[in-house]
Amino acid sequence: MNRRVSRAPLLPRVPRPRLRPEPEVKPSRFTLRDAFAESLAGVLQRPARSALTALGTVLGVGTFVAILGLTATTSSQIDSRFNMLTATEVSVEDISTQVDEYAGPGFPEDADQRIGRLHGVRDAGVYFTVQTGPSMTVRAAPVGTAAESGEQVDVVGASPGALRAAVPTMRQGRIYDEFHSKKALPVAVLGSGVAARLGITTLETRPAVFIGDEPFTVVGIVDDVERQANLLLSVVVPRTTAVRLWGRPKAGSDKMLIATDVGAAQQVATLAPTALRPDHPEYLKSTPPPDPKTLRSKVTSDLNQLFLLLAGICLVIGAVGIANTTLVAVLERTGEIGLRRALGARGRHITGQFLAESGALGALGGLIGTSLGTLTVLGVAVARDWTPVVHPATVATAPLIGLVTGLVAGLYPAWRAARIEPAEALRR
Repeated sequence: MNRRVSRAPLLPRVPRPRLRPEPEVKPSRFTLRDAFAESLAGVLQRPARSALTALGTVLGVGTFVAILGLTATTSSQIDSRFNMLTATEVSVEDISTQVDEYAGPGFPEDADQRIGRLHGVRDAGVYFTVQTGPSMTVRAAPVGTAAESGEQVDVVGASPGALRAAVPTMRQGRIYDEFHSKKALPVAVLGSGVAARLGITTLETRPAVFIGDEPFTVVGIVDDVERQANLLLSVVVPRTTAVRLWGRPKAGSDKMLIATDVGAAQQVATLAPTALRPDHPEYLKSTPPPDPKTLRSKVTSDLNQLFLLLAGICLVIGAVGIANTTLVAVLERTGEIGLRRALGARGRHITGQFLAESGALGALGGLIGTSLGTLTVLGVAVARDWTPVVHPATVATAPLIGLVTGLVAGLYPAWRAARIEPAEALRR
């Protein structure tokens, strides 16, 4: 039995629609230029807050530049302002008793002539302070006893070369010379302070002073000295006269003052002990003037250590201020951050934006601080008539220090901003 099978009519074949390829995800278009533009807009939206935030960096960087500039300027002035009198002064001390308790005087009788033969020596002489007792006072007239009417004044026995090396400025008269020293004459030179105390105001009356019971003719009054300021408060007599009247000083009490040409002091100080005592140079201790380079390095080191610490403190304060302000900005702009995230901004974009803002504040503070620090150095140099010295590396590095300070200060606020979830931010 044949069964008839019914078949459904064939429908026309409809072509299947082709699926469109998914669009490629393009990389973010948020460039450095955009980050800088956004950071600039964020800074300019609140100019007063931005200025106060950058103030700490301005102070820190400005202090940094001013310190380095002023120390460099001051150091460069030490050589030019170094006292030429000190740089040309050599002192020699008798230390014979320290070396040998049985040794005699360290200085020979012709010490001035021996040291004068050295090249570069201008003037030189030996001096010592006379050991006076209570009854050996100084008075201007032989009235009454010495102890009652006199003054307790230092008496210095000095050769003429020692007086010349002190570079005295005479108010009246002159200093004694080689003739007075050779003949051991009783002459004296008074300091202005001693002359005033004794009532001696003029040499026209040929005044005399009495040291104990010994009369001395006053040949000069010294108004000022450039070395050995103690001579202004002393009565100075020839060394030979002092030895004749009161005997030789104790071993180890003699000293020598040497004035040299510029640049010869170190060499003279080295040769002086041997020139004076070739048999026992160890009996004499020569002291050269201080080296200005060493002095400059010490001054620079002390100033740098002191003020760089202050600059570091200012930078820390500036970093804390930037961090605080940036963190407050993150909390205030939570909605804005959520909207940016909802529109496709990623965490790194938000981080870059806030780091750019804090870096811009730091760099701006660094630039202003560098300018103020440089102007401070120039102002001080002009006021003191110095030559300003600011190293180019300092000017180039200072704004970078401000930038780094701002970036470090913005790390935590930027990290907080990147962690804000878009949905949660838009609910607020």
